[in-house]
Amino acid sequence: HVQLVESGGGSAQVGGSLRLSCSASGYNYTGNCMGGFRQTPGKERGGVAFIDSDGQRTFYGDFAEGRFTISQDRAKNTVSLKMYDLKPEDTAKYYCAHKQFSCLYGRTPEYYLNWDQGTQVTVS
Repeated sequence: HVQLVESGGGSAQVGGSLRLSCSASGYNYTGNCMGGFRQTPGKERGGVAFIDSDGQRTFYGDFAEGRFTISQDRAKNTVSLKMYDLKPEDTAKYYCAHKQFSCLYGRTPEYYLNWDQGTQVTVS
């Protein structure tokens, strides 16, 4: 049973940075994908960044490329999303999610079975 617990988030000024961490348990580090998504009221949940469990591949949404960095610490079973140069449009509720296949395919929400409770990020 996969469990995800997210921490971090909160408020930041425009141009500032924040770090989100997702503590994961209940899965092995073979052929899995951890993904970060975000959602604003009235809009669909969209992909932010993804990392394969072996840490060899990462993928980013166009808006995240160059500003966000996803990484993992296997010793701590934690995936982190560092967000830099934050913009007001980054304001959203952010989620981490897990699926039992590579990130290479299926980087949209319907492929992910395990989700955390989400954390709010507000940039102003």
